[in-house]
Amino acid sequence: MSFRIQPAAPARPNRCQLFGPGSRPAIFEKMAASDADVINLDLEDSVAPSDKDSARANIIKAISEIDWGKKTLSVRINGLDTPYWYRDVVELLEQAGERLDQIMIPKVGCAADVYAVDALVTAVETAKGREKKISFEVIIESAAGIAHVEEIAASSPRLQAMSLGAADFAASMGMQTTGIGGTQENYYMQRGEQKHWSDPWHWAQAAIVAACRTHGVLPVDGPFGDFSDDEGFRAQARRSATLGMVGKWAIHPKQIALSNEVFTPSEEAVAEAREILAAMEEAKAKGEGATVYKGRLVDIASIKQAEVVVRQSEMIAGG
Repeated sequence: MSFRIQPAAPARPNRCQLFGPGSRPAIFEKMAASDADVINLDLEDSVAPSDKDSARANIIKAISEIDWGKKTLSVRINGLDTPYWYRDVVELLEQAGERLDQIMIPKVGCAADVYAVDALVTAVETAKGREKKISFEVIIESAAGIAHVEEIAASSPRLQAMSLGAADFAASMGMQTTGIGGTQENYYMQRGEQKHWSDPWHWAQAAIVAACRTHGVLPVDGPFGDFSDDEGFRAQARRSATLGMVGKWAIHPKQIALSNEVFTPSEEAVAEAREILAAMEEAKAKGEGATVYKGRLVDIASIKQAEVVVRQSEMIAGG
């Protein structure tokens, strides 16, 4: 273990982040009543340029008037390469109530992008006397973003989460695909007559998880575009969870239950984790650093793995 201990990520449920365009206020109440842990009201890609102002006004009104329960309430602002983002920040923080938890910053390419938003947010918070400090989530969706992923993860104490935006990431990388997440038709190996499809997003996800875990940030998987493919979504989500991601986006309400299913530890997994912890306690009482559980070796590292499962289950139950 390094002398510099990795900080813990924020202890908040983040199994599913439900997106909805700010230009469709009719769906806000349904989003608030959903089982998603995080609500992302969108001002960016899902909102046409002609609707930016009205979408922003819709969101500001909804932040104060709708009961969002215990959900993390987030707004995705426009990118820093647009003329909209600064008004998004200023009007949200000047006009919306204290219920807003988080700003999501898209297409972050370097730490300076986060610094720019942080400076503006800090100025408005100070000027308006806002008591609750706004947190950040960033989206890695470019070659520059993945190249600078660790410096981005360390860029601001406001940063709580980081997501992979597969579509824009693929475009920036020049990938020959139009699919959003999941396996891709031409990304395969072949042995004889059998094809084996691997995961083209794996390396980027692993880089994001490593950067996030190093700096105490929640790593989140982004969208899965084909919302008619439940099993494809499950497969992508399970790979993400195995890599260490804590949740996934939902771009359609039907994906909420799928995401919660995958990122909520099963009763069997929690029971096994508790049994491993109990077995290790018995071993420690005997002065042993390892023991055998169900025919396999478990040791101090196994304690850490089991504790992750138990803590996640307890946090979700308490949320």
